[in-house]
Amino acid sequence: MHDSNLDKPEPQIVAGNLALDGLPLHEHLRAHARRQPDKCAFIWYGRAISYAELDAASDAFAARLAALGVVAGDKIALFMGNCPQYVMAHVGIQKLGAVVCPCGPLNKEHELHYQLADLQARVIVAEAKLMPIVDKVRAASSKSPFNNPFNNPSTNAHTPIALAHVFVVFYADLLPALPHPPNIAVPPELQQMQAAPRLIPAGCEDFLAVTRSGATGPKVAINMNDVALMTYTSGTTGLPKGAMLSFDNALFKTAATAQCNGVNGDDVLLAIAPLYHIAGMLMGINVTLFTGATTVLLYRFDAPAVLQAIDRHRVSWWYSIAPMNVACMAVPGVRGFDLSSLRINPVTSFGISFTEPLALQWRDHAVNCQSFEAAYGLSETHTCDTYMPRHAVRWGTHGLPVTGVSIRILDPNTGDERASGEVGEIVLKSRGSFLGYWNKPEATAATLRDGWVYTGDMGTINAGGYLTFIGRTKEMIKVSGYSVFPEEVETLLIKHPAVAQAAVIGVPDDERGEVVRAFIVIKPGQALDEATLISWARDNMALYKVPKSVRFIDALPTTGAGKVLRRLLKDEA
Repeated sequence: MHDSNLDKPEPQIVAGNLALDGLPLHEHLRAHARRQPDKCAFIWYGRAISYAELDAASDAFAARLAALGVVAGDKIALFMGNCPQYVMAHVGIQKLGAVVCPCGPLNKEHELHYQLADLQARVIVAEAKLMPIVDKVRAASSKSPFNNPFNNPSTNAHTPIALAHVFVVFYADLLPALPHPPNIAVPPELQQMQAAPRLIPAGCEDFLAVTRSGATGPKVAINMNDVALMTYTSGTTGLPKGAMLSFDNALFKTAATAQCNGVNGDDVLLAIAPLYHIAGMLMGINVTLFTGATTVLLYRFDAPAVLQAIDRHRVSWWYSIAPMNVACMAVPGVRGFDLSSLRINPVTSFGISFTEPLALQWRDHAVNCQSFEAAYGLSETHTCDTYMPRHAVRWGTHGLPVTGVSIRILDPNTGDERASGEVGEIVLKSRGSFLGYWNKPEATAATLRDGWVYTGDMGTINAGGYLTFIGRTKEMIKVSGYSVFPEEVETLLIKHPAVAQAAVIGVPDDERGEVVRAFIVIKPGQALDEATLISWARDNMALYKVPKSVRFIDALPTTGAGKVLRRLLKDEA
């Protein structure tokens, strides 16, 4: 097929350019591979992967997929965590016009089966240690109807999957080899993988060998409005839904994010958030490819490794989750690391609210760094719908709309526009708005109306235009007719000096309809009991928000991105 994109001028690699050039992000990678082939695109525990190497590896994977009959629109599943191979696969799939379909590596057998059956994906790229789950799914599908894990007769749980080809990835493959030891602490599990025999399971193909074949795939003309990514929403209720996002959605949101957050090609980024999650993908893969920056990629969060990465690679820009900053400051000998290169650090408040005192405490270590609440966004909009202007940070808010995004606050019952400061449903519109949910027309019609995404989130916009996210409508707790948002109560609870993390849910109550139950993680070395915390809460919040019961747990259940899974707490309750 003729590649019309090759007849266009090379993309202008300017983070602040929102005029854009209409080219998919993998064409930006190709441009960088031509202009600066030896520049490091990703650093994996000291192992440098150049733009030319990344481009060639993704080309080779695209060629192998094409040989297997993969064409534009086909859905390819990725079942692995952070590693350079994830980026190679992601880009290679999209070079064919096929669809990247991330499957979180924390997924269990029934969750993977549901997603593969929903997608009818014929090809999966899976990490070696996750192959037992893939094998179970294949065996269950081929031998008998799969037990419906969601207890819902309308699901596709009895649908056989179409999986025909498996590529296997080894996380340890691209770690630095002796005599060049890693310059960042490698997690013990990766060290064990590096020492273990490297065996390709029967009936599978070696992903690394494919990427080193030197093959080049067909040149495919990309329609920017076609689906490039299908990311499954966690779903507070009901079944996970595949949000379809286009090549243009990705280009628009990447350019807007880079511009508003001040990322350029001279930056060194640090990527820890999961690449299979929309925020980690945007910040870790897309912004890198768009700007031509260098990204230090970590398999998972480890506080000493973060400090080493910033110090040794002169990281200038880091997207983090609030508990990460806290953990880094608690590392013994933290002041022995030079963090002066770090200048911008957008932070998401998952589990812990990122407050001004916490930002000042972090700046005491990273002396040139400005940190602030990162953004508001969701999978259906390719996330990052707002940003925090560095010259006008407003604590307690989630910032201003990014360039090209319109936000309204509507009465969820009447649809009327809410006045400044009044609570209502957050409704968004931009070139980042998704195309709909895969195979779920009713859910699409309920969420996507005339280009506006009805988020189901509640929030306010103040007179200055700053958005504040308050909570999910579906997670709202009704106590004696009062609306209680979990996030609001959690923010108040973590102000208690003994509380490290907090999550709250609603539980049925005969008198009040629902009451608040809190799940608390206590700070190390602190003591706290239920009666003491409830008494403190009565002094610090409205009575209807006060938890009626408290459960103390060692850790909150979270997604790979750090977002608290309240539905699991509900299951426990």
